[in-house]
Amino acid sequence: LSLPARNGAKCSIFCSRFRHFASLPVLFLLLLTLRPIVAFHDYHDALRKSILFFEGQRSGKLPPDQRIKWRRDSALHDGSTAGVDLTGGYYDAGDNVKFGFPMAFTTTMLSWSIIDFGKNMGPELKNAVKSVRWATDYLLKATAIPDVVYVQVGDAFSDHNCWERPEDMDTQRTAYKIDRSHPGSDVAGETAAALAAASIVFRSRDPAYSRMLLNRAVRVFEFADRYRGAYSNSLFHVVCPFYCDVNGYQDELLWGAAWLHKASRRRQYREYIVRNEVVLRAGDTINEFGWDNKHAGINVLVSKEVLMGKAEYFESFKQNADEFICSLLPGLSNLQVQYSPGGLLFKAGGSNMQHVTSLSFLLLSYSNYLSHANKAVPCGQKTVSPALLKQLAKRQVDYILGDNPLRMSYMVGYGSRYPRRIHHRGSSIPSVAAHPAHISCKAGSPYFLSSNPNPNTLVGAVVGGPNRSDAFPDSRPFFQESEPTTYINAPLVGLLAFFSAHP
Repeated sequence: LSLPARNGAKCSIFCSRFRHFASLPVLFLLLLTLRPIVAFHDYHDALRKSILFFEGQRSGKLPPDQRIKWRRDSALHDGSTAGVDLTGGYYDAGDNVKFGFPMAFTTTMLSWSIIDFGKNMGPELKNAVKSVRWATDYLLKATAIPDVVYVQVGDAFSDHNCWERPEDMDTQRTAYKIDRSHPGSDVAGETAAALAAASIVFRSRDPAYSRMLLNRAVRVFEFADRYRGAYSNSLFHVVCPFYCDVNGYQDELLWGAAWLHKASRRRQYREYIVRNEVVLRAGDTINEFGWDNKHAGINVLVSKEVLMGKAEYFESFKQNADEFICSLLPGLSNLQVQYSPGGLLFKAGGSNMQHVTSLSFLLLSYSNYLSHANKAVPCGQKTVSPALLKQLAKRQVDYILGDNPLRMSYMVGYGSRYPRRIHHRGSSIPSVAAHPAHISCKAGSPYFLSSNPNPNTLVGAVVGGPNRSDAFPDSRPFFQESEPTTYINAPLVGLLAFFSAHP
């Protein structure tokens, strides 16, 4: 890229600012620089709100320090039909079902956010740790019986046929499990990863609890590995089409082993990863990362050890991670994602913002690992600096917070303009305090169909976001755009923590 010096002063400023980007195509620079200009973002305020959102998603008996006051206790008998206690945990999105697969992924990403960026969270660190513990307390209950994992509470079809507050639920609260005869290596592997990652979070804060989490992670992983199969085969009519495992269970086994290796430093997990890298397809679909596909996450997580000079036997994972990074960069020939005209990363499928936050988290984490090792990413004939990866991740965060064509924040409660009609039952129906009488299954439908703003503000909720043309309907029936999820917010917590300290 050659920048002609037609105006000495301007070129001096412009050229010096982008000298370290000089090997990148013009399109990439334009994407990063020619964007709407808005006021400075208060990343710490956004961080606080992104963590607060999880309190709005709590199931079970709420604690005295509950800060989202329009919520009340709910689902206090979960698990009773199976003779177990499955109270607690999180509702995954705008419905009232507890899906174990996305909840475990949420827990893993909240933990990773704290592990990598907790030092940047300031006073919000304690709230982030609480959000992890609310999940792990539930996951410990769900894995209390050896070789059994309870993976869902609630019948999704009957739940989705109703529009009612979690406090009023009168739909079936059936507890569904995987076991030796009905395996689910995907959800069990992710649950093992979540417990192992969380054990690192609590290692110095609560050593006894940390040991309990790690020991349980070991046991759940052994079950996942010994009794292999996809949980959407064992429980097809329960979990599909909601959280079907389309990608297969192999990646979750590697992912679980990677987190167990990081948490325990046991040689057996290192050997498992090396031995199974090809068999479990570590290099497949490297530009994917989310509740169903862990490939890019595995490669970035494992690559840290290579970059620290401690694990040459993982070198192929770093090569995969480099390819993943290159696949996200605009203007490069092997680009495997799209960008909207306003600069938002876009992948086909529902709830695009889940891709934005998860992939941006990996960009930022890998950038930090590269920076500490004084390395860059080779993308063909070009070299990409860690600084540029941070810039691309920051661009996505800024878009979410309002630096976009609509000048709208996609985080509820942040900024002056944000979604007011989110697809969320509890937020859209008057609270128990405002309307103490029971609101039955179909009695909530008028609230769903109303064009009025939601009466309860689910502060910190990040919705599915605009379409590939940067348009956003702000309407409850458009659930792919207007529904928040825990797995959108979880990686965003880490991103906001970093940028609150490095704006």
